[in-house]
Amino acid sequence: MSKNVHRAKTWAWRTVLGVTSFLFVAIAAGVLYQLTSLFHERRSHPMPGRLVDVGGYRMHIDCIGQGSPTVVLDSGLGDSFISWQKVQPEIGQFVRVCSYDRAGMGYSEPSSHARTSLVFAEELHQLLHNAGVPPPYVLVGHSMAAYDIRLYASHFRDDVIGIVFIDGSHPDQLQRFPPALDAMNSKWIRQGFLLEFATPIGISRLLGYCGSDPALRAAECTFNDARENAEERMTFRESAALAKDATIGPDIALIAVSHDPNLRDSELPVDMDEATNAAWERMQIELSQLSAHGSRVIAAGSGHYIQNDRPDVVIQAVHEIVGRVRQESMRQPRRI
Repeated sequence: MSKNVHRAKTWAWRTVLGVTSFLFVAIAAGVLYQLTSLFHERRSHPMPGRLVDVGGYRMHIDCIGQGSPTVVLDSGLGDSFISWQKVQPEIGQFVRVCSYDRAGMGYSEPSSHARTSLVFAEELHQLLHNAGVPPPYVLVGHSMAAYDIRLYASHFRDDVIGIVFIDGSHPDQLQRFPPALDAMNSKWIRQGFLLEFATPIGISRLLGYCGSDPALRAAECTFNDARENAEERMTFRESAALAKDATIGPDIALIAVSHDPNLRDSELPVDMDEATNAAWERMQIELSQLSAHGSRVIAAGSGHYIQNDRPDVVIQAVHEIVGRVRQESMRQPRRI
C-alpha cells in the first residue's frame, strides 16, 4: 500500500470519526438543553388539576367552578388543555368546567391504544368516571375534537345533554376540500413526524416551534406530545370515517361556532382559499343541523382558533347551552 493511499484512508477515517463525535456532542447538548429548559418551565408553571389513572396510565384533568351540567373542553389536534386558558376561567364563573389532555398530550401519560377519535372518546369517558366527575355533560370540541365528542355522544348517549362545536371538523372535509389541499395534508403529516424526532434533542425548541409562551412549552414541548401529535395526524382520516357513522340524540342542545368566512388564509392561493372556505361554510351548516335543536354562530374577526381570537363568543355559546339545558331540567328534573 502506498503512503498516499494510507494517508487518504487515515484522513477519511479521522473525518468520519470527527463528524460522528461532533454529532454525538451536538445531540447530547440538545438533549440536555431540552431537559433543562423543560425542568425550569414546569417548575415555574406547575401542572394544574391532577393525574387520574385510567387503566395503567394516567391522564391530566383540571376542573374548576360549581354547578351542573359539567362542561368538558376537548382540544383540537395536537393541542393540550392550554388551548382553553382564555375561556375556562370565565366559564367556571357560572358552571363546573373541566379541561383535560388526551393520553400522550400535555401532562397526560402516553397510551398504547390506537390514537383514533373513538379511543379518545372511550378514554375521556373512563377519565371522567375515575375522576369522579358525574354526568350530564356539555361537550365542547375544537377542530378535530368535534369527532371525539360526536363519538362520545353516540356511544354514551345518557351522559351528554349538550354540544358546542368550535370550528369543528366535518367527516367529509378531506373529500370536499380542493384536491390540491390533500397534497398539503401529506406534507403536514411528514412535518409531524419530523417534529417527533426533533423535539427530544431541542431542535423544535431552538427553532421556535414550541412557541414563546413558557406555560405552553411546559405542557407541549415534549417527546410524548410530539409523538401524539404525529399519530393524530396519521389517523385523522380514520377518525373522520368513525365520526361519520356516529349519530347523536335529536334532543341534544347544540351550537356550531364557526370562524369568520371573510378572513383569508395567507398560506393558500386565493382560488384554493375561496373554495376551501365555501366548502367549510356548507359543512358548518351541516354540523349545526345534526340536532333538531341546533344553531350556528359566526365569530366575526376570528380565525380557526376562536377560543383565542374571540373567547367571548365561545363563552357566550357555552352559557347559552347551559341555560337551555337548565331550563329543560326544570321541566324534566331527572336530567340534572
